[in-house]
Amino acid sequence: MAKDAFHQQVKNALIKDGWIITNDPLIIRISEAVKVHIDLAAESAIAAERNTEKIAVEIKSFIASSDINEFHTALGQYLNYCQALEENEPDRILFLAVPSETYFDFFQLPFIQRAIQRYQVKLIIYDPKQEEIRQWIK
Repeated sequence: MAKDAFHQQVKNALIKDGWIITNDPLIIRISEAVKVHIDLAAESAIAAERNTEKIAVEIKSFIASSDINEFHTALGQYLNYCQALEENEPDRILFLAVPSETYFDFFQLPFIQRAIQRYQVKLIIYDPKQEEIRQWIK
């Protein structure tokens, strides 16, 4: 399975932000013949001090010619992965990671904002050049 163009940048940003990468990718079997690959799984580095925080991250670059097509794919994956996690790892929270440029442009369209709200999509906004998390949106 091919990794997203900004896979390593997001991984580095999460590590900088205090997360320990536990799976790259996180593979979840949803049936005998079908499994899904979520880009990353991580746990809070300060888990010893409080309850362990576990996340899964689906990374998207939005560098193709059509942002709306990439959004369709990203939203479909996000919804399927949420269901897979609910059934197999209910203590893990899924986030969709998107580049800051895409978030502050395309993701501000009212249609996209309504979809994000309707489906309660949790976002990580990242800067691929600086390899930093800019914002967490729950």
